[in-house]
Amino acid sequence: MAKRRCEVEAKDQWRTSSLYKNWEEWERDLRERAPSHPPTWHRLEALQGKLGLGPGALRGALEEMLSTARALERLYTFASLKQDEDLGSDESKARFSSIMSVISAFRESTAWFEPELLALPESLLSSYTESEELKPYRFYLEKLIRKKPHTLSHREEELAAMAARAFTAPSRAFGMLSNVDLRFGSVQGEDGSEHEVTQASYGPLMRSADRTLRKNAFARLHGKFKEHQSTIAELLLGEVQAHLFEARAHRFGSCLEAALFPNQIDPAVYHNLIRVVNEELPTLHRYLNLRRRALKVDALHLYDLSVPLVPNVDRKMSYDEAVEVVVASCAPLGEEYQRELEAGLTSSGWVDRYQNEGKRSGAYSGGCYDSLPYILMNFEGTIQDVHTLAHEAGHSMHSLLARRTQPYHYGDYSIFVAEVASTFNEQLLFRELLKRASSNDEKSALINHEIDGIRATLFRQAMFAEFELWLHQRVEEDKPVTPALLNEKYRELNATYYGSEFVMDPEGVAEWARIPHFYYNFYVYQYASGISAALGLA
Repeated sequence: MAKRRCEVEAKDQWRTSSLYKNWEEWERDLRERAPSHPPTWHRLEALQGKLGLGPGALRGALEEMLSTARALERLYTFASLKQDEDLGSDESKARFSSIMSVISAFRESTAWFEPELLALPESLLSSYTESEELKPYRFYLEKLIRKKPHTLSHREEELAAMAARAFTAPSRAFGMLSNVDLRFGSVQGEDGSEHEVTQASYGPLMRSADRTLRKNAFARLHGKFKEHQSTIAELLLGEVQAHLFEARAHRFGSCLEAALFPNQIDPAVYHNLIRVVNEELPTLHRYLNLRRRALKVDALHLYDLSVPLVPNVDRKMSYDEAVEVVVASCAPLGEEYQRELEAGLTSSGWVDRYQNEGKRSGAYSGGCYDSLPYILMNFEGTIQDVHTLAHEAGHSMHSLLARRTQPYHYGDYSIFVAEVASTFNEQLLFRELLKRASSNDEKSALINHEIDGIRATLFRQAMFAEFELWLHQRVEEDKPVTPALLNEKYRELNATYYGSEFVMDPEGVAEWARIPHFYYNFYVYQYASGISAALGLA
């Protein structure tokens, strides 16, 4: 049974006090940053209409706007972390809602900036990008100018900003349903023992050697999502319709083009990824045939894809052991990198380590320019958990070093390169574990885990990307989207990717209903492109 948050030891929690000591301090800062209701920023409003007065005027506006955004980001980060500690906490939900309201108001209040800047004469914009006074912001301005064909009038951008918060409702509702409201109960293994099914325990259950347990856990979790597939289909459709609104409002040819534009990714990259992965499916099918024969089953099911093929080598590690091997694996990145990482994962309070009741499922690395890099995970001691720690540590060190060496407006990075840093660290971990392996069975188990990682990160994420593209294209063409259609498409893609060795269970067709990344606007393809780059670098 998962602990309540108050029962989790302080050393196992992330240190949010480095941002704010408590909610009272957070509230004071919020009142100072947004003293009125609805909040207004008079110094920013006073700058409106003055961007054409010279480099000094533009620099002043940029610095005022960015400093306010930086302060609000700090407030948002604390509220977001506290909410993810216990998604059932009304106190956290209320305060998170408060900062989201303030951020929405800030976006509305600054909606004039880009239209006014981009309406300036080309000659003036060109002089600004060459100005010595604006040199610290040159690349920032070049990125803004690139958006000119997709920037609307002040009033139109203000309306888009006002709508933005409403458009987050589908993903927020899905998160609450998936992480808080749905309960999966317990299932029995082959020996009759009871095992609780949660979002955090599901991964370890899928790696159990007990096929009866895997099958029952798979059916229970996916069956519960399938029970709610009509509601979830509407949430997912609402998310895609929000993407379509944004794309069409800003004059993009498609949702995909709009999503990839900010990071200057050509849509051909996305299509090429799907094409190349499909060309290599025979290699995956060969491996799945090997997997089926090794497991001695007539056909593979989704609950057979993660169980290790080498028996009795299911090594467990404590959190401290995991930290030691992850840090050691990073030796090629230098001693300073290792020292920073070890402190972050142990004494500096980066990691919220273990599951507690109501805690968000999954794992991520988060934070802001003025915070620690924070890692959320639900460590259970499996080799997969060790890989997850290495993955998120890669993100966190990327964030730490980027923010340390760049000013605020350059302190972030695109997800397209983010997933290279994380999967690169996983590759270093694999090599370290292989070096330490004491038997051929252990080496075989590690290689098997690595192959399954490529299956999950390259092939499976490409399949998700193909599903996501199909879904957006249906909405763009104003074609119906129903649970039955979603199930059928998902069944079809699984059959293509997993081949003749594979059988889809009745509950499995609704697996799409539990994937949070489908609410992230063409996010998943970057896992596949990221691991491709990471493998090359490693």
